[in-house]
Amino acid sequence: MSEETYDVLEQDVPAVPEATDGTAPAGGDRVAELELKPALEAVLMVVDEPATEEHLAKVLDRPRRAVADALRELVDEYAVQRRGFDLRFVAGGWRFYTRPEYADAVERFVLDGQQARLTQAALETLAVVAYRQPVSRSRVSAVRGVNCDGVMRTLLQRGLLEEAGTEPETGAILYRTTHYFLERMGLRGLDELPELAPFLPEADAVEGDTQEGMPSFDVDDSGDTQTTTEH
Repeated sequence: MSEETYDVLEQDVPAVPEATDGTAPAGGDRVAELELKPALEAVLMVVDEPATEEHLAKVLDRPRRAVADALRELVDEYAVQRRGFDLRFVAGGWRFYTRPEYADAVERFVLDGQQARLTQAALETLAVVAYRQPVSRSRVSAVRGVNCDGVMRTLLQRGLLEEAGTEPETGAILYRTTHYFLERMGLRGLDELPELAPFLPEADAVEGDTQEGMPSFDVDDSGDTQTTTEH
């Protein structure tokens, strides 16, 4: 090629700005110039889990206080406009949710004739873990009075439960609810679970019945279950 050709090529190819930290620029200064609330909406539309104010502030190159104020303004605006969705602070971050009053429309669209809800057994098992965590599978089975191994595996696969170490006395694996559980339930933390005391017998009575009259399921590491009855 002639020198004139090289000159033309160099003029047609725009220079790529280099980031000072060695990483490729992602939008550069253009992000900081965007209107804040629409930018927040755009980012929150694509998040896979609740986004923290710190992360949003870093991504949008804004002060955290400005981001926090804008988020709360959006919450108020959606409520006044009676939009079909709202913005909630759950599990330590912000995320869009559909409003409860439109649940029937969403359910019809998502399920489209398919059953995707948790079974009653799964819901009961999840409730036992939520209120008694960390708890072993054998203890959950004892509280419910049936073998919960299969249901526990389902809840683990769906990401609602996770392992939480072992019980010092027996070495049994303990389980607890996950961050995803809080997200799906719309809770900021476990302290927001409804109070059960008005609906339950005394704890000592429950423990006594569990130990003396209910079946106990001992689960070894291989997944085999042995059923015994304590007298």
